[in-house]
Amino acid sequence: MSLLRARVRRPGRLAAEASALLIAVVVAFPLYWMVLSAFKPAGEIESSQPRPWTLAPSLDSFRRVFGQQEFGRYFLNSLLVAGCVVIASALIAFLAATAVTRFRFRLRTTLLIMFLVAQMVPVEALTIPLFFLMRDAGQLNTLGSLILPHIAFSLPFAIWMLRGFVKAVPEALEEAAYIDGASRARFLWQILFPLVLPGLVATSVFSFISAWNDFLFAKSFIISDTSQSTLPMALLVFYKPDDPDWGGVMAASTVMTIPVLVFFVLVQRRLVSGLGGAVKD
Repeated sequence: MSLLRARVRRPGRLAAEASALLIAVVVAFPLYWMVLSAFKPAGEIESSQPRPWTLAPSLDSFRRVFGQQEFGRYFLNSLLVAGCVVIASALIAFLAATAVTRFRFRLRTTLLIMFLVAQMVPVEALTIPLFFLMRDAGQLNTLGSLILPHIAFSLPFAIWMLRGFVKAVPEALEEAAYIDGASRARFLWQILFPLVLPGLVATSVFSFISAWNDFLFAKSFIISDTSQSTLPMALLVFYKPDDPDWGGVMAASTVMTIPVLVFFVLVQRRLVSGLGGAVKD
């Protein structure tokens, strides 16, 4: 009987696996084409008959990218912005999620609804008001004009997601810690924080990607001081309307992708458990 059920289910399972494989190919193909174009010679990139392979790989595009005088500075700026956004948003979201979950106060439900509403507002609609706000605060042409908005946009999602992780920690555990003599701060950082760490990792991934790939804020708020630019702005060096350097664009994009992949590899285990906990909640 079990063998018969396995045979009945097998076509459905094969269809699901084939669909998953097809989706993976569709998602991975742009990345493959980006890396391939970065290694192609200029003649093959501009050919009217593009091929999904190259028989003469070249590092000329990468030499042009790393030959840019400011490319290293752009990389460090992006790393600083993304790092500050990840750390600050994670800490603030953790404290806020604990507050809205463990404490009872007026307008708590209204505050949670506002977090959801904030996610519905498109970033483009707030760019101009944010520009005037940064100008009045004297933050234009500084990395602060990139860090502060990204922290603000990362917090609603992070708080809402971490709320489920904090809520999943039994209150009996907190009461037992107090009975054993633990202070509120000790329970918060030595007991609660490690338990919700997978959720913090999951939210940090989204914050990192958003800050690392940002082009809109970098283009809008960094106007004249190019020393404060980030990696997405470096792509404009290779893109010229009359004569775009597609090899340079693809090589720079490939270099930009490497830190994201490294970050994913470092946190993949906690990311999976964090997302699994969020779905379970």
